Amino acid sequence: MQVYATFEHSTYIELAIKHLEENGIQDIFAVPLDNRTEERKLFDTIHRSDGTSFIGTGMILAVFTSTIGANRGFVLEWGPIYWGVIGALIGFILGVIIDLIRYKIRKSPTKLLKGKNSEVILIIECQSDQGKLVEDILWTNLALGVAKVV
Repeated sequence: MQVYATFEHSTYIELAIKHLEENGIQDIFAVPLDNRTEERKLFDTIHRSDGTSFIGTGMILAVFTSTIGANRGFVLEWGPIYWGVIGALIGFILGVIIDLIRYKIRKSPTKLLKGKNSEVILIIECQSDQGKLVEDILWTNLALGVAKVV
C-alpha cells in the first residue's frame, strides 16, 4: 500500500518521518515542490481559459452609457445614433479599465498565495495493516492532505 501526503515546509515533516521510522516504516520518499516564479498570463487564449472575463463590466456600462448618450443625442448636434455609439465606446472602455484595475488589485502577489500551500510530498510504502497508523501519524503532524492507494 502507498500513502501520499502533502505538507508545508516545516519541522512537522521531520517529526512525521521520525514517528514513521520509530514504528518500523522505512520506505519513505520526500519530494519538495518548486513554487511558481513567473507571472500568470493576463489574457486567455482559445485553448486555455481561467474563467476571468474583462468585458462583462464593459458591456454593462456600454449599455448604460449608450442609452444616456442616445437620450442626450436628441438635444445635441450629431443626433442620437452618433452619441449612442460614442457613449457605448466610452462605457465599454471604462468598464474594461475597471476590470483590469480590479484584477490587478485582487491578484497582487501577497494575496495570490493565501491559505496554506503544499510544498513537500511524502510517499510512504507500507503494509495494508499499517495504513491506518501511517494516516494517523500524518494527520497528527499537520499534513495538508493524505491519500491511500491500495
